Amino acid sequence: MIKYLLKRAATYVVMIFLTTSAGYFLAVSTMSPSLIEQEKIPRPTPEQVARSLASKNLDPAMNPWDRYVQWLTGVVTRWDWGLGPDGGSVNSAFGDRVWVSTRLFLAAIILTLVIGVALGVFTAARQYKASDRVITSYSYLTYIVPAPIAYFLVQLAAININDASGQTIFYVTGISTPGMDPGWPTFVDLVAHYVVPTFAITLVGWGAYQIAQRQYLLDNVNADFVRTARAKGLTRNQAIRKHALRVSFIPVAQTIAFAVPAIFVGGFFAESIFAWPGIGFWSIDAIGKQDVNAATATLAYGSVIFAVGAVLADLATALVDPRVKVS
Repeated sequence: MIKYLLKRAATYVVMIFLTTSAGYFLAVSTMSPSLIEQEKIPRPTPEQVARSLASKNLDPAMNPWDRYVQWLTGVVTRWDWGLGPDGGSVNSAFGDRVWVSTRLFLAAIILTLVIGVALGVFTAARQYKASDRVITSYSYLTYIVPAPIAYFLVQLAAININDASGQTIFYVTGISTPGMDPGWPTFVDLVAHYVVPTFAITLVGWGAYQIAQRQYLLDNVNADFVRTARAKGLTRNQAIRKHALRVSFIPVAQTIAFAVPAIFVGGFFAESIFAWPGIGFWSIDAIGKQDVNAATATLAYGSVIFAVGAVLADLATALVDPRVKVS
């Protein structure tokens, strides 16, 4: 198992390198940090702009290949992802924001997968009953309602609850309350700020997995191996749980590779609506500021997230599918 995962990880490392390198050349070719520099007041001269960018290793007059070699050397030897046009360190800004995003989405990803699969099994076992129709109809509704609208509706509902109660029960913006005492009060405050955005992301996300798990499980309920298990004395629910569920979970497990990055990509909307200064909002801001190094760093991060999801999918598939050889 370990050898198998290491081989897969090595493949993804190569993919991350190629994707990040291609992204850097694309950013260098399309972005112009000098445009942002020229908007300063008083407006600097072209010579001043060129000197300022050159001091930050962003010289637009330098050959793209030479800039790439210079940038890559810094990343490999010092783990230095460079400076932005404003002189700020990409490492510092990225480190602060990636932790914010990870804290926000880690619980949401776990809850999305667990709840989606569990409800898929629940509804498949109760096909065409009222509970199945209600839950599955809601899951299809999540395909229709855009995520930003759903996030806003959840936020609005939390605000209405606060107004009706006359006190702050739910925190709808920000990651913490300024001025909190360190220790337990700070921890409780952080958890309180997680509730609404985590609930909103999970509420929108689990629908796809519920529908997929339900459909795959229904496809296997009447399979020969399930009927054989029932003929040997197992009840319908026992046969589903011990045999059909494992087989039906295989294609769902393979979609984990896309679930993790998809939630992070959609995180830009959640971070904007709930005012969480995470990596999604920062990446869009970096593009607007023509920040080559920050844009490349976020691309690399997205590639890493996809690779992590793919490794998890490989691991889950290997665990549930006996036909997969991991040697």
